[in-house]
Amino acid sequence: MPPPGAYATATDEALVLLARDRNQKAFAALVERHQQWLRNLLRRLSQDSALADDLAQEVLLQAWDALPNLHAWQALPAWLKTIAVHTWLNHVRRRDPRFSLARDAALPEETVENTSGVAIDLNRALAQLGEAVRLCVVLTYHEGLSHSAIAEITGMPLGTVKSHISRGSAQLRAYLAAYEPESLSP
Repeated sequence: MPPPGAYATATDEALVLLARDRNQKAFAALVERHQQWLRNLLRRLSQDSALADDLAQEVLLQAWDALPNLHAWQALPAWLKTIAVHTWLNHVRRRDPRFSLARDAALPEETVENTSGVAIDLNRALAQLGEAVRLCVVLTYHEGLSHSAIAEITGMPLGTVKSHISRGSAQLRAYLAAYEPESLSP
C-alpha cells in the first residue's frame, strides 16, 4: 500500500494498476485528475451543467465497475471518453426514443434570422446544433479526435461523421456571423 500523499503524485499507469485491483484511493486520485475534463466534455454535449455533473458521476461509476477490463493504462482517456459519449447518447435516447445519430435535426435557417442582436458565445451557438451534430463537432474540435475515431466511438458511419462535422461547422459559422457586433467595425 502506497504511503499517504503518494496517490496525488503517482502516474496514471500506477493508479490504473492499483485501481484495477479495486484500490479506491487510487481510483479517487484518477477521478480527481480527470473529472474536470470529463465534466467539461459532458457540459458541451448536454448544454446543462447539472445534467453533465450527473452524467459524469454515472460515467465514473461505470468506469469503476469496468476498470478490471482496462488492459492498457494509456487507453484511459480514450476509454473514459467512450464511456462518456455512450452515457450521453443513452441519456438522449431515453429522453427521445426516436433519436438517431444519422438523421439529427439541423439548425433551422430562421433561427439565425429571428435572433439577431442577441449576444451569444460559443456554448450558446453549440446549443443550437442538433445533438448528433454537436457530438461530432465537440469531439473533433474540442477533443481533437479524428473522423475515424469519432466513427469508432459513436458507431456512426464515417460519411455521417464527416457530414455532421461539415454541417455543424457551417451552422456555427453562420450563427456566430449573425452576432458580429457592428459597433466594433471602423
